[in-house]
Amino acid sequence: MPSNKFPLQILVISLRRSIDRREKVEQEMGKTSLPWSFLDAVDGSALQSPLSEYHPFKVNMLQGYELTPNEIGCYLSHKKAWKSCLEKNIPTLIFEDDFVLSNQFELVIKALLKTSSSWDFVRLQGLYEVSYSEVELIDGFHLVKNRGDAVGATAYLIKPSVAKVLIDASEDIYEPVDHFLEHRKKHGLEFLAIRPYPVDISRVKSTIDDRVERVPVAGLRKRLRSVARAVDRTVSKSPWFPK
Repeated sequence: MPSNKFPLQILVISLRRSIDRREKVEQEMGKTSLPWSFLDAVDGSALQSPLSEYHPFKVNMLQGYELTPNEIGCYLSHKKAWKSCLEKNIPTLIFEDDFVLSNQFELVIKALLKTSSSWDFVRLQGLYEVSYSEVELIDGFHLVKNRGDAVGATAYLIKPSVAKVLIDASEDIYEPVDHFLEHRKKHGLEFLAIRPYPVDISRVKSTIDDRVERVPVAGLRKRLRSVARAVDRTVSKSPWFPK
């Protein structure tokens, strides 16, 4: 791993036991000259004591389902990365360990660092294709604002000020972390993206997230959820789903 000084921290969230995935990360990052390091992920399947951030009954009432252990571990892992960004006080590129870099990746990062006044939070990957509007052309790369929720947390770039907002807004954990990143009504952040994305996913099953395709909440359960959210907005100083 390169260790030269660079105005950026790159953290790759990965379970220490995921040897094969770590080897692939080293191969991908070996294509660049950028300094980086692994951030040991929180193993959700190994969590035993109750978490102060997670309240299963309330999550079930306001979300309609509970998070899986590894969804919780994944969220905690990203939160660990945000804390590192804040503590180091340096822009931080956060990866999950299932990424593939485009040939333009390093040029994109260097272009963003040269024009850091143009952004605070930049998405570098998205699971869903959404429309967007261009904000700025930076060295031939399109800095845009997505018009929908692209979802996914495989690669994104944040500044310490954003890390603090994310930490403060995630006192409670009640949704998958990539959904939380899109939850603008909760954290108030409006982040941008580089299009086309310079990072893709490897499409290998994640070892820090065991989320499965959920059946949409519907019928009576959905009505009860709406009532619970309305009550939470009334009684809570920091409602989970503000209007």
